[in-house]
Amino acid sequence: MSNVNRQKIVDSVPQRGFFGHPKGLFTLFFTEFWERFSYYGMRAILVFYMYYEVSKGGLGLDKTLALSIMSIYGSLVYMSGIIGGWLADRIFGTSKSVFYGGVLIMFGHIVLAIPGSVSMFFISMVLIVLGTGLLKPNVSSIVGDMYSEEDNRRDAGFTIFVMGINLGSFLSPLIIGSLMDYSFHLGFGIAAVGMFFGLLVFKFTKKKNLGLAGTTVANPMSPSEKKKIFTIFGIIAIILAAICAVLIPMGFLTFKGFINLVTILGVLIPTIYFVVMYRSPKTTAVERSRIIAYIPLFIASVMFWSIQEQGSSILANYADERTQLNFAGIHISPAWFQSLNPLFIVIFAPIFAWMWVKLGKRQPTIPQKFSFALLFSGVSFLVILLPAYLGGSDALVNPLWLVLSYLICVFGELCLSPVGLSATTKLAPAAFSAQTMSLWFLSNAAAQALNAQIVRFYSPDTEMIYFGVIGGVSILLGIILFMFAPKIQGFMKGVR
Repeated sequence: MSNVNRQKIVDSVPQRGFFGHPKGLFTLFFTEFWERFSYYGMRAILVFYMYYEVSKGGLGLDKTLALSIMSIYGSLVYMSGIIGGWLADRIFGTSKSVFYGGVLIMFGHIVLAIPGSVSMFFISMVLIVLGTGLLKPNVSSIVGDMYSEEDNRRDAGFTIFVMGINLGSFLSPLIIGSLMDYSFHLGFGIAAVGMFFGLLVFKFTKKKNLGLAGTTVANPMSPSEKKKIFTIFGIIAIILAAICAVLIPMGFLTFKGFINLVTILGVLIPTIYFVVMYRSPKTTAVERSRIIAYIPLFIASVMFWSIQEQGSSILANYADERTQLNFAGIHISPAWFQSLNPLFIVIFAPIFAWMWVKLGKRQPTIPQKFSFALLFSGVSFLVILLPAYLGGSDALVNPLWLVLSYLICVFGELCLSPVGLSATTKLAPAAFSAQTMSLWFLSNAAAQALNAQIVRFYSPDTEMIYFGVIGGVSILLGIILFMFAPKIQGFMKGVR
């Protein structure tokens, strides 16, 4: 987007009215609050819905398969952000993309709320994946559009916005998880209502509060280009439908086959990104060096997210089957543990931000912070194997062990997630700045694609080996990364 167009957008946004920020921040704060309420509420009970018996209101899927599907679903959500960003840049603009994405998410949750079959479940997953891909990356872009590059409120504005994300993520598992014992479909229905509220806030306040923000298509297509692209999309859709129609009845396209395909894509797509950026004539020698430095950071990120994202699959199952859910006179829903991550982030993010500022030039380098993240994530898995080591694999575990595991992993997330976002913007080649940000989110997609294979090895009998091996590998990678941190720092060519 040109500086002239950006300035027109900034000038059109009502500049004060929400804690001293543009009024549009109110619109985006509550849109994202309700979207995250909707998404994380659904996600908190989804794995239980998949593997609970039909008599308990679930789909009765094999537990290992349900855990793999949960990982593949998360991977596809992050992959779809690439498509959502492209559609916003070339066809819809970010504002329409956010609205259309919210509509798809709402209908996905409505489909889940209707008692149905496995087929209905997968239809809902397609709608939610596509909707999240349209909404999630683009609502953040509109936040940036509201501030000029010189506006010193920009970082504070994003901080307030992120609080909306975590507030919605914290409340929804508590509310929707409480409904799980009564009806999964009621919980999914509440998630749909949450997204509906988000759409109402966005629809009825955007014109007054956002002005032109999100309405400009950054790189619009000509009519002939649109016709060509829509034709290609149509042909691809027909071919995919035909392949499914033929291969599914023949037994060639199975759950396992699809999971394997997404796992391959999760590794292949980022690899292609790195090769294209490195070999591009638009990439300078200094930028190539920075790409080399980014590769070990990307690998570290994949390792970290592989552990962190198992909070909604393996640790959710652990909360359901291995944890004392009647504790201190309170019945705990296993879904409530999903609220721990956003709660701890809200509490400790300001402390970590203060700590980095306080340390100033003495703070750890980017590779060192990533190595600390791997150490924390590895320890979080070693902690969760201790109850089985101390009390056996048959005894139910005190829920505080699970709380401690989530807490330690959040410390790692605060060393990696905000640092990784910042590092990506600094290390990205100028010609690939937006695509490098997509690459950063693909580290999460790759992690969850790999998880779809890893979670197959988890069972009560293999619990200690599972947590011990994965936790140990993370710690080992953290130590190696710390040792090579000065070398990696040298490849960054001045970026700290």
